[in-house]
Amino acid sequence: MRNPYYEGPVSDHFDGIRFLNPAGEPETDRSFGEFLRWRRSAPDNRWPSSVDVTPVTPEARVDGLRVTMVGHATLLVQIAGLNILTDPVWSDRASPVAFAGPRRVTSPGIELVALPQIDAILLSHNHYDHLDMASLQALHARHDPLIVTPLGNDAIIRRRLPSARIEVGDWGDHFEIAPGARAYIVPALHWSSRGPRDRRMALWGGFMLEAAGKRVYFAGDTGYGTGNIFRDIGARFGAVDLAILPIGAYDPRWFMAAQHCDPEEAIRIMLDVGAKSALGMHWGTFKLTDEGRVDPERRLAEGLAARGIEPRRFRALHPADVADFG
Repeated sequence: MRNPYYEGPVSDHFDGIRFLNPAGEPETDRSFGEFLRWRRSAPDNRWPSSVDVTPVTPEARVDGLRVTMVGHATLLVQIAGLNILTDPVWSDRASPVAFAGPRRVTSPGIELVALPQIDAILLSHNHYDHLDMASLQALHARHDPLIVTPLGNDAIIRRRLPSARIEVGDWGDHFEIAPGARAYIVPALHWSSRGPRDRRMALWGGFMLEAAGKRVYFAGDTGYGTGNIFRDIGARFGAVDLAILPIGAYDPRWFMAAQHCDPEEAIRIMLDVGAKSALGMHWGTFKLTDEGRVDPERRLAEGLAARGIEPRRFRALHPADVADFG
């Protein structure tokens, strides 16, 4: 068997063909039988067909730190005069085809044509709700941003965008995205695939962004597992100003726990990395799993209250929400 995306030396998280989660963490792979078991038992908790969103127009540049939610895992991070997008998806469906697959119920909080000049994209992994080629093509044509992504994802992008500017690396690698601004690729507990035969052949991860003396952690998709990777991130980088964490797509737990954290686990990640503030993403736009649409926001509020944490420390962002941090 050949890996179509990446050839490189064997490591503690690459066996020569497939990438692996860190040793001691739960197994993310699920069989087709397990998938059928999940779908047969899925509750009938339909989401609304659409939710009203009034899009906003961001400022061209921001000196401090501002985050605007586009939807799902797509956020505009404006920091120290830089404009950075995470996992950009503007397409109507998170799918390899335009006629089927999860359809967005919230329109983008920023229209594609209203974006300021984009300097860089942090792209966490290759699932269709995170790596959307139509959006990357549009962004490349308008902005020619630098794309920073884990190993193997560059091959997927270059098939359609051979002239894209891409920095690709392993967990622990870092890249200068502008003078004085660095993006570090950090581990996540997840997996990857674009089809039935390429499972875990491209690497997944999160990012630590450092600029103007601030640190912003974007977790990508991740389970919680033992919590070791998050405690290690906290120990490596020190205090984090802002953590952008997934809070949705978590039910049923027997199927999803190894790959997607729930709101209570997201709170633990915030505490493990020592984040002063956190924002909740990856909920309410695409119906990917069994929980109700507003359940992640409700459970986040309940989890914060149970720990005596002020609600404003960890907000669940809606499309077009804007959050400023000093």
